[in-house]
Amino acid sequence: MPLPLLLVPGSLCTDVLFQAQISAFKSDREVLVGDFSNCDSIETMATKVLTEAPAEFALAGLSMGGIVAFEMFRQAPERIERIALLGTNPRGELPEHVPVRHQQINNIAQGGVESLKTLVSQQLMPKYAFKSEQLLQLEPLVMEMALDVGTDEFINQWRALASRTDSWSTLKDIHCPALILCGVHDAQCNEKLHRNMALEIKHAKLEIIEEAGHLSTLDAPEQVNKALENWLNS
Repeated sequence: MPLPLLLVPGSLCTDVLFQAQISAFKSDREVLVGDFSNCDSIETMATKVLTEAPAEFALAGLSMGGIVAFEMFRQAPERIERIALLGTNPRGELPEHVPVRHQQINNIAQGGVESLKTLVSQQLMPKYAFKSEQLLQLEPLVMEMALDVGTDEFINQWRALASRTDSWSTLKDIHCPALILCGVHDAQCNEKLHRNMALEIKHAKLEIIEEAGHLSTLDAPEQVNKALENWLNS
């Protein structure tokens, strides 16, 4: 039996983030998307996803999904047969970013859905998009996902990110087949960070995707699928 593939989405993302991966892999293995709703810390998110996951699986997380994946690995390394970390950051929240997150939480708590739409279009999209035609394709998808996730979950996720543990020291404990993947144009979690991560993990395979930014699964689905396929079969 091929190993089940568990995909963990980034903040304000749904399974739409992984639509190309689900389509590509569901015919030959079970593909699941982790749900960490109603949790406001990375630890409780990881525990929830693990509780609902198969006994053993291949784990792939993008952005915040990668942050949750680090914690899942800390909690249950024996269940994770291989790990893929896409456009993510093992570092803890920088002290200067914490008040910014809390301000954004307050804005959304007071302004509701309209404030969430503004945050997505004015603050997130400029970090996700690297050229105008890609922005036109991405923005409706990103907005649709964010509105599906909603304001309550936004607040949970931002709280969790603001208080997250630094996972850098966990990298050296990863001995299963590991894929580190990043888009060249990722303004959120850059290429240098991923190169450094790959050096910390024994036998990690590094993939840098040329025509992709932070949301590589949407920007370059075929290249990402190829990298994931090689990792799953390695």
